[in-house]
Amino acid sequence: QVHLVDSGGGLVQPGGSLRLSCTASEFTLDDFAIGWFRQAPGKEREGVSCISSSDGTTYYKDSVQGRFTISRDNAKNTVYLQMNSLRPEDTAVYYCAADWYGLGYCRPHPSSYDSWGQGTQVTVSS
Repeated sequence: QVHLVDSGGGLVQPGGSLRLSCTASEFTLDDFAIGWFRQAPGKEREGVSCISSSDGTTYYKDSVQGRFTISRDNAKNTVYLQMNSLRPEDTAVYYCAADWYGLGYCRPHPSSYDSWGQGTQVTVSS
């Protein structure tokens, strides 16, 4: 099974920043829409952001708009999620995922995504 590798999580104070990374060794991330999802304890997995491969369009959950930025570095085969002005409610395990069959366009539901990272914990607390 093909996997992504996500990393960059940690413990940060409210208002702080983290940058998450997502990479793969078996395929080229730029060929697919890549999404970032998160799951807090007792809650369903939710979409946070996505970047398409078709035209580079980006999407953000309303609550992270203006604070998070998704981007690609194709030379490094990596997708980043820069997270600024972090809040306690951003605390969750964050996952990146690749949508193999969406023709490069972002789709909102986690069930549309085929290859997942192992998750990286983000904790925002003072």
